[in-house]
Amino acid sequence: MPISLLALALSAFAIGTTEFVIMGLLPNVALDLHVSIPLAGWLISGYALGVAIGAPIMAVLTAKLPRKITLLLLMVIFIVGNVMCAFSYSYGFLMLARVITALCHGAFFGIGAVVAANLVAPNRRASAVALMFTGLTLANVLGVPLGTALGQALGWRSTFWAVSLIGIVSLFALYKNLPDKKEEDATDLRKEIAALASVGLWLSLSITMLFSAAMFAMFTYIAPMLTDITGITPHGVSWTLLLIGVGLTVGNVLGGRLADWRLGTSLTLIFVFITVFSSLFSWTSVHVISAEITLFIWAMVAFAAVPALQINVVIYGKNAPNLVSTLNIAAFNVGNALGAWVGGVVIASGMGLATVPLAAGALAFLGFILCAITFRRAARKKA
Repeated sequence: MPISLLALALSAFAIGTTEFVIMGLLPNVALDLHVSIPLAGWLISGYALGVAIGAPIMAVLTAKLPRKITLLLLMVIFIVGNVMCAFSYSYGFLMLARVITALCHGAFFGIGAVVAANLVAPNRRASAVALMFTGLTLANVLGVPLGTALGQALGWRSTFWAVSLIGIVSLFALYKNLPDKKEEDATDLRKEIAALASVGLWLSLSITMLFSAAMFAMFTYIAPMLTDITGITPHGVSWTLLLIGVGLTVGNVLGGRLADWRLGTSLTLIFVFITVFSSLFSWTSVHVISAEITLFIWAMVAFAAVPALQINVVIYGKNAPNLVSTLNIAAFNVGNALGAWVGGVVIASGMGLATVPLAAGALAFLGFILCAITFRRAARKKA
């Protein structure tokens, strides 16, 4: 594999870490900035909405630029945003910094996937894209727990300084290793936008959104649930996040095989399992061992959906690969914002942290219903 793929994977690691690490640091940020946990949760929603809004806008604004230049500009925005996070001493400024950071996210993954595929022979493109997204998986396995531990030891701002440094290294690696000149297919925005007039595509994007909402309704508030309900120490939260990261990685591998086996059946069943294990955490969270087992299985079955969701969207949006790839990242992040908001509403309403997993289960059940409708509709069109 070309070293340029490793540069893309390192960039994906940095972006994934800055998105997810705030969850482990949520109690620290809330305490330091004198805001409630639900209000601090909006830092996740703000980032997600920044991705959702910024992804298609950045894709359009950079459509005429060479892809290497675009990726370098996006990484510069990422670095600036993280430095701003590290300098934040008010909730409002931190929110602004998170939104600025988010602007690069969707377009980087969308365009980066196209670049990764074009770096290798046609029969190795799927592996190349998978290698790039391995950086995002490793962000959950290593970046989040290590970033959480660093933030707890030296203050949450130190984590953003560390991510900024990784961003600078990534920028240099992209500059040195991505090819300066490579034949690129011209992007016809009118053709791609016209290809979006597909009911199946928007149903698929809605499934992606509900998956992400179900996952992040629980993931956003995992740190306060572990400390306040399970009784795990802040140091123990880092180890639990590492365990969740391992579960996400295993699920990602299994999910790819399941998607190749039978896409519709696999995705529908995965939503059933997410519903069950999200809801189950409301009861198992009171004991350390049962909580850890439930979270590992939950993470595994949740991330098993990701390859299937990617394939499902690409099938319906095959005539608009650049824009659809970016919109799917946006759909993930609309779901992130929705999930964080739902969890925050549950907590703020007085129902308590233990009710959050039930809300996550309800969102997953809606995803199951939409899956059933979507794939039954597709079957009828084939008949």
